[in-house]
Amino acid sequence: MKRIGVTGHRGIPPEAHAHIRAGMRAEFCGHEGSMEALSSLAAGADQLFADIALEYGAELTVVIPSGDYEAGFTAPDELARYRDLRGRASREVQLSFPHSTDEAYYAAGAYIADNCDRLLAVWDGRPARGLGGTGDIVRYARHLGRPVTVIWREGVERY
Repeated sequence: MKRIGVTGHRGIPPEAHAHIRAGMRAEFCGHEGSMEALSSLAAGADQLFADIALEYGAELTVVIPSGDYEAGFTAPDELARYRDLRGRASREVQLSFPHSTDEAYYAAGAYIADNCDRLLAVWDGRPARGLGGTGDIVRYARHLGRPVTVIWREGVERY
């Protein structure tokens, strides 16, 4: 079974959605039912990836960074989506951090990079805005020698 992980921005501008969705679908096309998808289910790229993975019949593994992770969801619709996707997961990995910190987010991203065959990065190519951001996880995965597929629509600025 092929394992694909995700890292990506929470804020995806509307003009990039179709491009990112198409890029993600291309990663799953032809592999229906034979993939494991790893995601922390953060708002934005992680939840979009999980939706598409499940649509293609992948087994979803959720990596929960901390005990209070749900408290970080400020929008009710994003929390509801997180709970729905978590409930549809085949497997859950709960990291031992009690609180959602940059270190917990970095550890979750590193876990995903450590346990996938390919990392899909919804990334504008710019540095992370805090430890554990997309740029940090891409750099970590590349240091491991993991193949990284970057999906972003050129000319679009992230939120």
